[in-house]
This record gives sequence, structure tokens and C-alpha cells, in this order.
Amino acid sequence: MQFVKAHAARFYAVAVALFALVAHYVPELPTELALGLVAAVLGVGEAVQRTEDKKTAQAYATDPRN
Repeated sequence: MQFVKAHAARFYAVAVALFALVAHYVPELPTELALGLVAAVLGVGEAVQRTEDKKTAQAYATDPRN
């Protein structure tokens, strides 16, 4: 789980890219399913953003001379 937290943005990018490919190459995919996945992707994106913000805040709080 620590590995996923450390690389959350990368996992998110891969998942979104895979969803886009599936949506493009599977035209018979139900619209309701696609819209539900889009909503889920937006929610996960918010969580990933918060994780990255925490890492940035920790980096700013760390003294670079140590």
C-alpha cells in the first residue's frame, strides 16, 4: 500500500488512459457505465491530488540542508 501512495499519480494516469482506450475501442459500452466511471475517475483524481499535496507540503517543511 505504501508503494501505491508513493506513486498514486502514476497509477491514476495509467487507469485513466486504459479507461479512455476501452471507451474508444468498445463502442457498445453502455453510456451509463461510462458516465459512472467518469464520475469515479473524478473522485479518485481528487484523492490523488490530496495525496500529492501532502507530499509537497512535507517536502516544503523539510530542511534541505539535512
